Amino acid sequence: MNLCDLRPAVGSRKVAKRIGRGIGSGQGKTAGKGHKGQKARAGGVRPGFEGGQMPLQRRVPKRGFNNIFRKEKTIVNLAWLNKFDDGIVVDAEALIKSGILKKARNGIKVLADGKLSKKLTVKADAFSKKALLEIEKIGGKAEVV
Repeated sequence: MNLCDLRPAVGSRKVAKRIGRGIGSGQGKTAGKGHKGQKARAGGVRPGFEGGQMPLQRRVPKRGFNNIFRKEKTIVNLAWLNKFDDGIVVDAEALIKSGILKKARNGIKVLADGKLSKKLTVKADAFSKKALLEIEKIGGKAEVV
């Protein structure tokens, strides 16, 4: 078999319609667009346009509030902190170095998901109440940076 013998599978390649190439082609004159009207003209209408009727997006009631200035903190669970040795200071830099986090964009919040079994000094921007209690119960420290 040579490179010149290769052919696409039957039916996988479709020949494009040649529109507006004379009456004999079957797609001539109006080129498949019918006679006059908005859809026959160049340009057409924008997505979501309903011919002047109030669009669905504006008819449907809106709910809630989306704060466009919201800054989400990166979440760290207590169970993930067991990766560190006893007595170590755990901050954003340590978490990134250990591979637990990739980035700490708008600060770190420690949540009480899982069990912590090591005495650590944890430095973060925020702690949940339960996480604070868990860290201090074991004998570690939680410092808000």
